[in-house]
Amino acid sequence: MTKDIDWANIGFNYIKTDYRFVSNYKDGKWDNGNLTSDAVILLDESAGVLQYAQTCFEGLKAYRTVDGHVVCFRPDLNAKRMSDSCKRLEMPVYPEDKFVEAVEEVVKANIDFVPPYGTGASLYLRPYMFASSNVIGVKPAQEYQFRIFATPVGPYFKGGAKPVSVKISDFDRAAPHGTGHIKAGLNYAMSLHAIVQAHNEGFNENFYLDSATRTKIEETGGANIIFVTNDKKVITPKSNTILPSITRRSLMYVAEHYLGLQTEEREILLDELGNFAECALCGTAAVLSPVGKINNHGKEILLPSGMDEMGEVTKQLYETLIGIQTGKIEAPAGWIKVIE
Repeated sequence: MTKDIDWANIGFNYIKTDYRFVSNYKDGKWDNGNLTSDAVILLDESAGVLQYAQTCFEGLKAYRTVDGHVVCFRPDLNAKRMSDSCKRLEMPVYPEDKFVEAVEEVVKANIDFVPPYGTGASLYLRPYMFASSNVIGVKPAQEYQFRIFATPVGPYFKGGAKPVSVKISDFDRAAPHGTGHIKAGLNYAMSLHAIVQAHNEGFNENFYLDSATRTKIEETGGANIIFVTNDKKVITPKSNTILPSITRRSLMYVAEHYLGLQTEEREILLDELGNFAECALCGTAAVLSPVGKINNHGKEILLPSGMDEMGEVTKQLYETLIGIQTGKIEAPAGWIKVIE
């Protein structure tokens, strides 16, 4: 039975649910893990996560589909990306098959928190891992904890996705050969000052440039970027310091195989920004957030799609992917994990 929650008015904020999954790594191996109702984490003051930010995370959602099933969208890719993050941060990999099983356990245990179909809401899942044992010297910890909690969230944009305005940031998001390609907590901590500054200046987000030459568009503090050309070609920036967004990869597949559009992943120069018809940010939370204006140090670029609504191609991409996630459109093999 679905919880008595005002689904139409919940925001994108934390709401405590009944159960979360916990597994501990000690003496070189993971335990079997278990569900717990305890949301409190007790840590030693010298825990590695507190001293040297040895932590990474993921984000995915569970939905109710048009035919009544509860599903998750491509959780195997979240498992793989967390594996990559752990390797880069010298953390033990949580087995990818066990990751997907844990996601399933958490959704089943909190099934009544999965919003009804048609509300635009979903059950957001946050898998994460952190160093839990004592560390004083700069080195990897010996013990770790993997957890997944769930929280129901409303649609990221109430009343529809209105185009946002962004600025070209003077800050660097990631260094060449750094950690920009993994979902490390430290990447998001360093972006907070830049996003607060952008908000104070009246912008919704930052566009980060490559730190080596500061001539190429990379991504925002929390989302990948897609562009649409005047002849409806869908392009996304290529760089080894960009987080490989699952949503972005899915949208590029949808563009080519469902909408019959040309796609390309390539370096995109800052000087090209005025040449595109549409632009959007993409990620788990919002799926697609259209961009209407880009400010490059006082020089304003207004996208032809404008500040009133999504561009034509962006809207098609959004509606198709949402249709796949909610069961209205047949999904490619392996994209949908049915929970119940």
